[in-house]
Amino acid sequence: MNPLISAQELKALLPGECVLLDVRWVLGRDDGAQEYALGHLPGAVFVDMERELSGAVGEHTGRHPLPLPADFEAAARRWGINPQSHVVVYDDSGALAAARAWWLLRHAGFEQVQVLDGGLEAWRQAAGPISTQAPEVSPGTVSLSWGRMPVVDFDELESLGGVLIDSRATVRYLGITEPVDPVAGHIPGALNRPTTDNLDEQARFYGPEALRAAFEKLGAQQPGSAAYCGSGITAAHQVLAAASAGIELGLYPGSWSEYCSYPQAPIATSDEKHRH
Repeated sequence: MNPLISAQELKALLPGECVLLDVRWVLGRDDGAQEYALGHLPGAVFVDMERELSGAVGEHTGRHPLPLPADFEAAARRWGINPQSHVVVYDDSGALAAARAWWLLRHAGFEQVQVLDGGLEAWRQAAGPISTQAPEVSPGTVSLSWGRMPVVDFDELESLGGVLIDSRATVRYLGITEPVDPVAGHIPGALNRPTTDNLDEQARFYGPEALRAAFEKLGAQQPGSAAYCGSGITAAHQVLAAASAGIELGLYPGSWSEYCSYPQAPIATSDEKHRH
């Protein structure tokens, strides 16, 4: 299944057996539920990044650890997902948040999930209806597994078979500024490709050919390649973009916020692109 769906394609599906998930979330803000209440796709369920798409934070978990499998399955049922559901996830931030829900559902073995390309704005431009009513959701019956997407842990970083992509802004990669985590820099050997490079000026994904060329330029088509970011959320966007281009990327869920919590972890601050 194509991981992306256009607003026109989604309009053609509705109303149908479609479960719509609204993942309104921006780092440093907690007004997603309020934004959802002001207007969302009719029937869409609000999904809470911090409470439903993340687990409890520990000493070496990073800022947004993966939820426990049982907790995630319970959330998916609350959202009304059944075994045969077609799930479409969206946000209003270029899929930077929606990609996390897409990745988790795929990781949990659920295949029929897509991300609305261009999000809420693309829906508005397609003259799609907007609602301010919270839907009444019948609990779903989906049974989920876990571990279906490639994942990289801290102790596996040095033995990756492919390349490691740092998905943060270049100033954070270079250690020039670090607005969120206590240590600046990047994992030695990682190549920088900001997640925002996946999107055009309308916050829609570039086509599969352009994305494939960009990932191949980094060597990311090699088996064993993976992506990380600050806390594993926007790196899921990198995995989604690669998937739309036919490339499988692993995810380092703990990402920089976990990595820099280990005092012994080596840190780089120079641009390493010239080495590759």
